[in-house]
Amino acid sequence: MNQPSLPGTVASVWRRHLWLRPLLTLLVLAAVGWVMRARVEATLKTSLQSVLLTTLQTEHEALQLWLRTERNQAESLAADLQVAAAIRSLLASVVPQAKPSDLLNLSQAADLRREIDPVLAAHHYSGFVVIDRAGRVAASDHEELVGRMLVADQLTLLRERIFAGRPAILPPVKSQVPLPDRHGVKRTGVPAMFTVSPVFGESGEVIAALGLRIQPEVEFTRILAIARIGVTGETYAFGRDGMLLSNSRFDEQLRGLGLLPEGEDSTLSVSLRDPGVNLTTGERPERTRSEQPLTWPVAEALAGRDGVNTDGYRDYRGVPVVGAWMWLSDDGFGLATELDISESHQTINTINYAFWSLFALLGIVALTMLASMMRADRLAAQARQAAIELRRLGQYTLEEKLGEGGMGVVYRARHAMLHRPTAVKFLDVKRTSEKAIARFEREVQLTARLNHPNTIAIYDYGRTPEGVFYYAMEYLEGMTLQDLVERYGPVPEGRVIHILKQVCGSLAEAHDAGLIHRDVKPANILLNARGGLYDFVKLLDFGLVKASEDSSEARVTRAGGVVGTPLYMSPEACTSPEQVDARSDLYAAGAVGYFLLSGTPLFCGDNILEILRHQVETPPEPLSERSRQKVSSEMEELLMRCLKKAPSERPASAEELIKLLSRLSTADTWTDSDAREWWKLHQPELARRLSPEVTNDSAFAVTVAVDAVTSSDSHSVSVNPIP
Repeated sequence: MNQPSLPGTVASVWRRHLWLRPLLTLLVLAAVGWVMRARVEATLKTSLQSVLLTTLQTEHEALQLWLRTERNQAESLAADLQVAAAIRSLLASVVPQAKPSDLLNLSQAADLRREIDPVLAAHHYSGFVVIDRAGRVAASDHEELVGRMLVADQLTLLRERIFAGRPAILPPVKSQVPLPDRHGVKRTGVPAMFTVSPVFGESGEVIAALGLRIQPEVEFTRILAIARIGVTGETYAFGRDGMLLSNSRFDEQLRGLGLLPEGEDSTLSVSLRDPGVNLTTGERPERTRSEQPLTWPVAEALAGRDGVNTDGYRDYRGVPVVGAWMWLSDDGFGLATELDISESHQTINTINYAFWSLFALLGIVALTMLASMMRADRLAAQARQAAIELRRLGQYTLEEKLGEGGMGVVYRARHAMLHRPTAVKFLDVKRTSEKAIARFEREVQLTARLNHPNTIAIYDYGRTPEGVFYYAMEYLEGMTLQDLVERYGPVPEGRVIHILKQVCGSLAEAHDAGLIHRDVKPANILLNARGGLYDFVKLLDFGLVKASEDSSEARVTRAGGVVGTPLYMSPEACTSPEQVDARSDLYAAGAVGYFLLSGTPLFCGDNILEILRHQVETPPEPLSERSRQKVSSEMEELLMRCLKKAPSERPASAEELIKLLSRLSTADTWTDSDAREWWKLHQPELARRLSPEVTNDSAFAVTVAVDAVTSSDSHSVSVNPIP
């Protein structure tokens, strides 16, 4: 497999078809616009969520303050000496079989009325009830209630809260006796709620419950209307049965839709159910009201889940809304605040409109550019072909562009006399500077010092008459270790040892020459075949190499701070890049071995800094816990030693690491025969081309090396050292 930064076929198509550029530009701009639109929409929804939750919390706190005041008022009245004495006297006079008429004729009932009536008038309560422990109304301002027994649900609440000694607020219920409605007309079914407190006997036991009647529309509904949002926002309360407990903002609209009888308030008259269609637009639901599901917030609250929804759902009118909700378990009802989505999403809709308008404009511009460039493309095709035929760098004829990095461009070329495929790299004239030339010359000069068989070979270098600096290297064919793992998964232990020994051989020569590679990683290690030897390693990309004995050379590559690839950088390369030595390369070699055996990098993270911090601070996970294949304990121990945070705890040199690898019991389990069979099975065409039966020119058996300054430019990073 060829290994340039940009595959030659893609580069060729890119050069031949200039019209692809405006289309790519359009796609990039559209992608950026789409991402920005999504981020803005997410930000707006987050802001909307905050507004909804703040509104709901404000209403909740205001309501809790009022409820607490009402409970305290009932508790204070129940503790009043005269009132408590009158209630005790009344209950002492009641016999178990007493009829309602008997209760009404008791003088103690009249005494109780005289004590309570001034309080009712002073605090605007509309009535009261006294309930004994049997659940019977012993006294009330309405004679019709006296002697009645509470229903099961009401009696359960009294026993759980009131008769347990705690005051409570009973949610609104429909009155059983005639009460004045909002128009002053007395009728049954008018919403009423009670603040109830226990009444204690002389020995401290609860003997009765005293309830003060509250008109919900006077305070309860008014409080919930304080923090309404915008024109369509409302906050309301709902009960366990899914009924509205407070007045709706849309009473008139509900009457027009037939959801609210004429003359009635919405409190306790509207069931909070999703009709499935928007009733305000004239649509008719398919199911009757009783068959319709509860609205989203009511269903969620009754299931015990408080929350917020900014994507939208239908309210009890079928209108799309956003909202937040909560369930007040101590009070036995829920709260919800909602806002029509047509109002809440106005800004989002405007942004979407602007985005699509801009995208359409970009499309028109791109199509115009496309038409012009396609015409220019046809006219330039012949000129480009002629230019290709004339492209020569000294004795080399450039054939195909293989890749391009931050400063270098790599071409496949052929020597005029030797007819040998060669990779030629030269500086992009548009990006040439004195600093770039200094680094480029330094790279080739340092790499040219090395002649180990596992190090990429430099054939030649020079300058053209136009001043373009270039050098020629062997042209390799094979696959990188990165590709090997991504395609075929983790590598057997014996094969990993075979590969690492060759990598260390290349590093040993470089280290002896006082050079440190600084970017050893799977993408810079190529597997190929030479002279019938398979799994032959070539170490690429000496573009970041550091001359340890020459501080002036070291400064050339340190302009940006930390240099290298985060996934394979040693801890000291992250914190003190100017102090790295040969043991930094051994750390990277250990990280490469870890990757080959486990199929995963040593550390992962959401960003570069997180990975760098892992390299500095986090102990590596043992291979036996990470790898899906069995790894010998001695191999694991050796790699973990290479990955020690302190350089002094690693092997002292590449030569020592080679010896340690050779002593492993699995060192000889991967043979030349195994390698040959693997290549014939997985890369048959490449194995055929590289076999000695096909060619006797071992130099020709190498195919892709874009030495890989392109790789270092594409995959390495330069950031400030971690403090």
